[in-house]
Order: sequence, then structure tokens, then C-alpha cells
Amino acid sequence: MKILRRKSVSSINAAESEHGQGLHKVLTLRDLTFFGIAAIIGAGSFSSLGGAVFSGGPGVILLFVIVAVACSFTAFCYSEFASRIPVSGSAYTYAYVSFGEIFAWIIGWALLMEYSIGNIYVAFSWSDYFTSLMDKCGWHIPPYFCTSYLEAKKAVENGSSNQELLLAWRSAPIFMGIRLIADIPAVMINLLITALVFRGVKESRNFSNVMVILKLIVVSMVILVGGYFVFSNGLTANWNPPNTNGVHSFMPNGFSGIMLAVSGVFFAYIGFDAVSVLAEESKNPQRDLPRGMIYSLVICTIVYILLSLVLTGAVDYKKFDGVGDPLAFIFEKDQLNVGWMQFLVAVCAVVAMSSVLLVFQMGQPRIWMSMSRDGLLPKKFQQIHPKYKTPGFSTAITGMVVGVPLFFTDKTFVLDFTSIGTLFAFVLVCGGVLLIPARPREKGKFHLPYINGGYVLLPLLILIIPTVYYFTHYFEDLLNFDFSSEADFTSGKKSFMDLATFKIAGIVFWCICFVLSVLAIIKKYSLIPLLGLISCLYLLTGMTKENWLWFLAWLALGLLIYFIYGYQKSRLNSQH
Repeated sequence: MKILRRKSVSSINAAESEHGQGLHKVLTLRDLTFFGIAAIIGAGSFSSLGGAVFSGGPGVILLFVIVAVACSFTAFCYSEFASRIPVSGSAYTYAYVSFGEIFAWIIGWALLMEYSIGNIYVAFSWSDYFTSLMDKCGWHIPPYFCTSYLEAKKAVENGSSNQELLLAWRSAPIFMGIRLIADIPAVMINLLITALVFRGVKESRNFSNVMVILKLIVVSMVILVGGYFVFSNGLTANWNPPNTNGVHSFMPNGFSGIMLAVSGVFFAYIGFDAVSVLAEESKNPQRDLPRGMIYSLVICTIVYILLSLVLTGAVDYKKFDGVGDPLAFIFEKDQLNVGWMQFLVAVCAVVAMSSVLLVFQMGQPRIWMSMSRDGLLPKKFQQIHPKYKTPGFSTAITGMVVGVPLFFTDKTFVLDFTSIGTLFAFVLVCGGVLLIPARPREKGKFHLPYINGGYVLLPLLILIIPTVYYFTHYFEDLLNFDFSSEADFTSGKKSFMDLATFKIAGIVFWCICFVLSVLAIIKKYSLIPLLGLISCLYLLTGMTKENWLWFLAWLALGLLIYFIYGYQKSRLNSQH
């Protein structure tokens, strides 16, 4: 089938010599590691820590280790592809080699959600922290100029208690019957970041490196200052709090409490994959790209563990319920009472999310550039600016894709919309590694360690399933589709499919695990990509019905564009 036509690794690497001359190869291992850190430690990190601590207590550090291990499986798969195919395009290019053109297009379309649309959420979050920082400095921005229109409208319609949103709606000037409400700081930071990325990768690199250094300095101060107060004030008992039965434990809510936040914390690690799109601007991509991804994951995991220990030591973990800014929360008057640290944390948050915006804004244009080279998008998208040596047109379009929706959407919708596309891309990358043939080892290049998954996966399932069945009611609950006792169902708040989606996804997940375990024996699949694939599939089981419906609608729109334009214009079309 023509839609499954593939590109060979040799043809891609041959084309790299042609296209790669247009981009500046200036990025070193340090730069790539910093870009990874810049992307990972950002909006998700600062907003999700509080909920994770509340669910898991001090034992939440195990959560970060578990998620880091799951992400490392995927990072190893990205690294294997990056070593074989050191060109821009990331998962899009990798899917072109493994699955064929139609899947490559789907991945490229899904990555639009991760990079461009995901940046809408980051821009909104950046605005929130920036506005708070300005307030601390005595400069107050009117609420109707730092709030999205849809968010303010929903607050009024739903009877929200958020006074800031209600004030934004009530105090907004009216022009021709329309309330003038817009998140101006979010719009401005998008324009500034787009302009910086347009100017060149060297300037972006320098800016990113400075922001990462500042971010790590402030985070280190949070760890050191917070840790000092924990020990000096004798707060170490908070690391062993009582559970509901009065028994003191490092995991007061048990392991199940820790696992409640797995999906949310997973997204705190998103960003390491963005390093792979910078292949053509790396001095030694086959060596440095894999190392950059792995190093950034290791560094960020250590940071998360230390931050979690400080948070749970400084304040009773139960107090983090609903706290959206946990790093600043521990320094409030009612807690450690360190006002100057609150200010530094606010500055850190602004810096952190600026660096995330930068990395993701660099990622999407290079994916579009790769798709254009393959004929799936118009030639304009691969145009390199003659002076700045960047994909100028693609960068400008990316800025518009992020900037325009800022006027008519809100954070909640964007965040839900982005997550499923990211996980879907991870699934195809891990699955793609299983399909590419083995290669001889070459000095100076990354090689994915091989462990025969057939010897591990099926025995592991045989051990896990009976154990889980014997000690828990998990499988009984999974197969129970009777929701008559569910309050949300009887009241009409949730439909049958709302509740059944998670169960159906869970059943499909275990069926896939069994099939993969059998294939691992037959095909002798490598264990690491298998574990990466299973980890990402499990996280997909946590997606709601609305997540799946929006993703399917987005996918349908992408396929429509492909068959109208990309299918006929593809460079491979003339070769088949």
C-alpha cells in the first residue's frame, strides 16, 4: 500500500548531507542537556508537585523514580533512533522508517499537540506567574488583561468562587457588545519567544543556557534553605507521618496513594524528546543526542526527589491539598515564613516556563521542515532564512498557531488535549524500535542494550497477574460494568461511557500486554522498548472519554489534510 511506503535509513542520512548544510551546527552535549532540562523543569513541574505530595506523602519520591524509569525506557528508544537517523524530525522521521508514511504523518500531526498547542498552556501558566511577580513588585495588571476570555466566561456561567476571574468579567471594558478580555502577557511572551527562535539557534542556545543556570540556582536555594529549616526546626518527623489508623509511615496512604499521581507526574518529565529535533544543529548528534536526553532525565529526577523531600519535611503533606504553587507555599508566613524566598520562587517560575516555551517553540518548526522536505507540506515550510539560518516561515507559523488560540481558549482544555498526543507519539517510537533491524556496533555511536524480552515479559506477567488477583479486587472491578451504585452515574453527571472508558482501556491494555509477551518470544524483541511501550500504553488507560474523542477528531482532520495534499505531493509517490 502506498500509504505505508517507507524511507530507508540510508536515504535519510544521504539527504542530511544535502539539507544539513543550511543549519548552523553549534550545539554541544552541554547545550543539548541544558535544552532537555529547560523543557522538563517547567510549568508541569511547578504545578504538579503539590498534588503528588498530597497523594503520596513523603513516599512520593518513589513516584518520581518510577516515572523516571518509565521515561528512560522511551528515552533509550529515542536515543537509538537519534543515533541511527541524526536529522531533524524526531518521532516523525523515526515513524517514517519503522511504520510508513501514513503513520509518520499521524505522528507529525500528534506532535503539533505536544509542541505548539502544549505551548498555549505554558504561555497561560507563564502569565499567571508573571502577573503574581508583578503584584509582588507593586505593579498591578488589570485582571481583564491577564485572563483568557473563555476562562472568565466559564467562571461566571459555572458560579465559580474565583474572585479574580469574576472581577475580570465584571470590570472588563465593552466594545460593540463584546467584553475586551485577553491574556496579554501570554500573547507578548509568545511573540518574544517566536522572535528569539526566528533570530537563530545560537541566540536561542545562549538564552536557554542562561535561563537553565538561573533556574537551577534558585531551585538549589529552595532545596538548601528549605532543608536547613527542616533540620534546624526539628521537622524531620514530617517524613514519617501517621496514616488514617494512626500508624506512622513513610507512605501514609500506601503504595496505591503514590500511584494515584503517576499520570500527572509523568507529564512533569515531558520535554526530553524535544532534544531529538535539534539533530541537524548538533556538532556530533549520534553521540551527543542520546547522552543529552539521558543526562537531562537523570539531573531532573535528582532535583525532583530533593524537592519532594524538602516539601514533605517543611510542611505536613496533608496541607498540600489544592496547592498549585507548592515551592512558594512552604515559605509563606504560616509555614516557614521566609518572604524573600517566595519572591525568588516566583522569579524562578517565570524563568522556568520561559525556557520551556523556547525549547518547544524550536521543536515544532523543525518537524514541519522535515515534513515539507518529504513533500507532505508545501515547500515554504522547509525554507531556511538566508541570514539567521533557521526555518523562518515554519517558525512564524508556529508562533501564529500558539498565539491566535490564546484569545479564545483556556488552560484546562489545552492541557487535556495535549497529553494524549504526546503519549501516542511515545508509543509509536517505542514500537518502531522493535521493527527496525539490528545493526553492527560502531564506536562513538549510541547502541540500545539488548535483552531478550521473551525471557522476561511473559514470566513477569505470569507472576504479576495471579498476585494482583489474589491480593486485590483489581480485575474484578475491571470487569464490572454495573455502575448503578455510582453516585455520578445515578445523578446523571456521568454517562455509561464516561465510566466505562477506563475499564475498556484497561482490558485492551492487558490484552496487548499478553500479545506483546507472545511476540517477544517469537520475534525475540528487545526488553527495553517493550517496557517503554507498555509504560506508555498504561498511562493512556487514564485518558477520559473526552480526551479520546478530541484526539480522534484531531486525527481525522489531520488525515483529511494528508489525503488532500500529502498523499499526492509526497516525494515517495514518484518512486513507487
